Amino acid sequence: MKRYDFDTCIDRRGTACEKYEDLMTIFGTDRVIPLWIADMDFATADFIVEAMHKRMQHPIFGYTFRPRCYHEAICGWMARRGEWQIDPSWIAFSPGVVAGVTFAMLSCTEPGDGVVIQPPVYHPFANTIRNNGRKVLNNPLIQDPEGEGGCGGYRIDFEDLDAKLSQARAMILCNPHNPTGRVFTKGELLKIGELCRKHDVTIISDEIHCDFIFRPHRHLHIAALNDDLANRTVTLIAPSKSFNVAGFSTAAAVIPNAERRAAYQAEMDKIHIENGNIFGAVALQTAYEQGDEWMNQLLEYLQENVDFVYEFIQKELPSVKCYKPESTFLMWLDFRAWGMTQEELNRFLVEEAGLGLGDGSIYGAEGTGFERLNIGTPRSVLERALSQLAEAVQKRGL
Repeated sequence: MKRYDFDTCIDRRGTACEKYEDLMTIFGTDRVIPLWIADMDFATADFIVEAMHKRMQHPIFGYTFRPRCYHEAICGWMARRGEWQIDPSWIAFSPGVVAGVTFAMLSCTEPGDGVVIQPPVYHPFANTIRNNGRKVLNNPLIQDPEGEGGCGGYRIDFEDLDAKLSQARAMILCNPHNPTGRVFTKGELLKIGELCRKHDVTIISDEIHCDFIFRPHRHLHIAALNDDLANRTVTLIAPSKSFNVAGFSTAAAVIPNAERRAAYQAEMDKIHIENGNIFGAVALQTAYEQGDEWMNQLLEYLQENVDFVYEFIQKELPSVKCYKPESTFLMWLDFRAWGMTQEELNRFLVEEAGLGLGDGSIYGAEGTGFERLNIGTPRSVLERALSQLAEAVQKRGL
């Protein structure tokens, strides 16, 4: 069996890489270790690169379509990895998951309608709701580290969710949840479904991180749980995070209900974006056809990164609260014990620790005092980053 290399550090400068080459814009300096945007530093799998080379050998790059084998690759991956048997006819294209979330939202809501999200949550959700004239309805996750809410003690406030859904036409569900790392249980998902049925709310489920599941947890596609959920849910997936191919801008929407699928497609047709691109289709199909072993090995490496970060922080930085994520290649760090404002925290991390992390406050007020750490990088990078943080903390006497 081939062993894949996740330890080699690759110089990404000179490739218009946002993570490494837009640091002045984000942090005001390029002298930080960038561990912010959810973009892994691992080489794209060789079989995907080889498929790109093969397609490049043909000298014409004209109009293209997504053949049956493209849809079958998605069906196969979903069946093998998520135990969900889907029909190829359910699949619609999207240039990205957030774009798909937006098309789905536009297809089932009108300006002024409420859309529920669960902060602290991926910030483009609130942006796309507001930018399209809809109303953000926050159903904040409750953090109770001593409770039974899973990673970091985060759990759903169902009483508040019931109230918010009564004012909504759609709910954007993030499962696995970014940035907290929660994987919602079957009981939680069924309760969400029960409340959405009660208020006749469409579920738009962002499941882009569904391939990153750490044992003993299990991801369940909410649309696969019963017929009602299948009929009211638009599920968004993509190989972009799983195989580090976000630059190809290719995602898929799985929409079992024919009317919902037609409404989604009608929104895409308004801006004539159906064609996508040749190489994105090749990357998706190749990843989903050949990527099982690569993904398995990646998960092993990421689990070891999680363990390393958790143990280092427990030993060297006990004032920082750190929880092992149930999913994603992101860790949600709680710095609130330091008593800093978010601006002070960000400045300390950049100027004294030399780290570029993800500002927790962008995920909502509930993220204030937190930072998101991307562990999708060689372990040597994490070792250097955490050592810098520990040294800065020691110098400050925190």
